[in-house]
Amino acid sequence: MRRRLGQLARDTPAERERYLDLLRALAIAAVVLGHWLIIVIDYDPAGQLTGRSALVDIPAGRPGTWLFQVMPIFFLVGGYANAASLSSHRRRGGRAVDWLLDRNARLLRPTTTLILVLACAALVARLLGADAGQTRQVIWFATIPLWFLTAYLAAVALTPVTYALHRRFGLAVPLVLLVLVAAGDVGRLTGPRETASGSFLFGWLAIHQLGYAWRDARTGAGRGNGLCRTRLPMGRRVGVLLLVGGFAALLLLTLVGPYPVSMVNLPRQRLQNMSPPSLALIANGTWQLGLILLLRARAEHWLRRPRPWLAVVAANAVVLTVFLWHISAAVLLVGALDAAGALPTPTVGSGAWWLWRLPWLVALAVVLAILVAVFSPIEIRSGRPPRVLAKRFPAAARAGTGRAGTGRAGTGRVAAVVSGPVPRATLSGVALLAVVAGLLDNSLTAKDAPEPLGLPGAALASYLAGAAMLRWLRSHPPPAPAK
Repeated sequence: MRRRLGQLARDTPAERERYLDLLRALAIAAVVLGHWLIIVIDYDPAGQLTGRSALVDIPAGRPGTWLFQVMPIFFLVGGYANAASLSSHRRRGGRAVDWLLDRNARLLRPTTTLILVLACAALVARLLGADAGQTRQVIWFATIPLWFLTAYLAAVALTPVTYALHRRFGLAVPLVLLVLVAAGDVGRLTGPRETASGSFLFGWLAIHQLGYAWRDARTGAGRGNGLCRTRLPMGRRVGVLLLVGGFAALLLLTLVGPYPVSMVNLPRQRLQNMSPPSLALIANGTWQLGLILLLRARAEHWLRRPRPWLAVVAANAVVLTVFLWHISAAVLLVGALDAAGALPTPTVGSGAWWLWRLPWLVALAVVLAILVAVFSPIEIRSGRPPRVLAKRFPAAARAGTGRAGTGRAGTGRVAAVVSGPVPRATLSGVALLAVVAGLLDNSLTAKDAPEPLGLPGAALASYLAGAAMLRWLRSHPPPAPAK
C-alpha cells in the first residue's frame, strides 16, 4: 500500500492543483474533530443512553463553528474536480451519462457498504432483543454523515447542466443562486420554513459553481472579464477583500441580523444556517475562500516537497471512508464503555468534561483507524480508473458488452436495449433519484422512529434499488462504435 501511494505521489501531473487535495484532507479533519469535540453522551432518567451537541450547553463555543463548518470547502473542491473530470471525459469522446455513472460509483460503493453494515447490525440487535426506537437512534447518529452525500450527489448529477451554464454565463450563475438563497431566507423569516426548501440545492450549487471558476482561472480557459466572466479572480487583493468582506458580513448577519451564531443546526432555533444553507453560511464560506486564496501560493510551494505531498495523497486515498465512519467510531466506543460500566458523564463544560476530551479523542482515533483499515480498500478500489480495472479483470469488461459467453445472451439483449443515449440517461436519472430519495428519507425520518432495521424500510429499499441499477448500468457500457 505504501509503495502504491508513493507511486501515485510521484506520478502526479505537474498541472494538478495540489492545494485542493490539501484542502479536502484538512476539511475532513476539521469535520471529524469538530463532531468529536461537541458530542455529548449522557443517560436519561430511564437510564438509556442519549446524545446531543455540547453547543446547546456552551453558547460561548458557537463562534467556533465559523472555523469548523467547512462544508462549503467540500463543494468548492468538488466543483473544481467535477469540472476537470467531466472535461477530460468529453475530450476522450465520452458521454455525460457514463461520466455520471463512473463518478457516482466512487461515492456509492463506500456509502453502500456503510448502509449495509448498519442495517445488518440493527437486525442483529433487534434479534437480540434491542428496542426498535433505541436501535433507530443509534443508526440515526451513525448515518449523520449521509446528509452531506445527499446534497453532493445532487450537485454531481447536475454537473453537466451547471457546467454548461458556467461556460455560458460564468459568475452570473452563482450570483443568481445567491439571490435565490436570500429570497428563501426572507420567506422562512416571514412565513413557513418550507419556503426556503430550494436553498438546500441553491446554496451548495452556488459554491460548487465557484469551483468551476477556480479551474478556469487555473487553466486559463473561458473569459476573464465582465459579469459573465468564467475565471475566479485569484489575486491577493481579491483574497483580502473576500476575507474582510465575508467576515464583516458574517458579524452583521449573526450579531445584528436575525441569523444564529452557530453554523451547525441546534434544537429550538427557528432559523438554521446549515439546513438549508443561509446567507450567513455563504458569508462564512466567503471569508474562508478569502483565506484560502491568501495561503494558496505558499501552500502550493510546500506541496511540491515529496513528504508533504505523500501525506496528502495518503489522506485523500481514504478521505471518504474517514468521513463516513467517524460517527460510527463514536457509537462503537460509547457502546463498549457503556457495556463495561466505564462511560464517564461529567457535566458539560466543567473542568472534568474538558479533561475527558483528550482521552476521548485519542480513543476515537484508535477506533476510527481500525475501521479505516477494514473498509478503506473499498474506497481505494472505487477510485481506480476504469482502464486499470479492465486490465485486471478483462472478462468483466467484456461482459459489459454482452459478449462474455454462455449465459450472457439475455443480459446482452437487455444491455443492447438500454445502450442508447436516451434510455441510458433516463435509467441513470431514475436510479440516481432513487438513491438521493433514500438518503433524504433517512435524514428526514425521526431519530426515535421504531424502524426494524434502524433505517426506514422505504428509504433502504429505494437506495439499494437505485445503487444496484447504477452499478448494473456501469458494468454494461455501451458498445464501442464500429471502426
